[in-house]
Amino acid sequence: MNSKELINMALKARERSYSPYSKFEVGAALLASSGDVYLGCNIESAAFSPTCCAERTAFVKAVSEGCREFEAIAIVGAPHEKEPEVECPPCGVCRQVMAEFCAPDFKIILGAVDAPIEYTLDDLLPKSFGPGSL
Repeated sequence: MNSKELINMALKARERSYSPYSKFEVGAALLASSGDVYLGCNIESAAFSPTCCAERTAFVKAVSEGCREFEAIAIVGAPHEKEPEVECPPCGVCRQVMAEFCAPDFKIILGAVDAPIEYTLDDLLPKSFGPGSL
């Protein structure tokens, strides 16, 4: 699956966002090594701390279904009723979750369909604390 296809799936996931407080809608499409794709959207809570990012939603869905090997994730985000035009990088907590399950060369695809930008997990979270750190 190419970057543009994964971005398009993330855009579809973004349509399910529950973000009544921030009005910032995020969608993620997580590509497993098996070829399966797990979608996630951000889900907010009035108490804020129970809020779940789109990326973590996708990982929780995948891991709860028994999937533990991943190739890439596409992430898109923008204010309500606007199209994603710039990068929407994962927060630190999401990067840490990625480090739990993904290799340093795991691809993180950000941006709009016409101009996706690819990073590796190591680019966005160098010197991460992971299972090998214990």
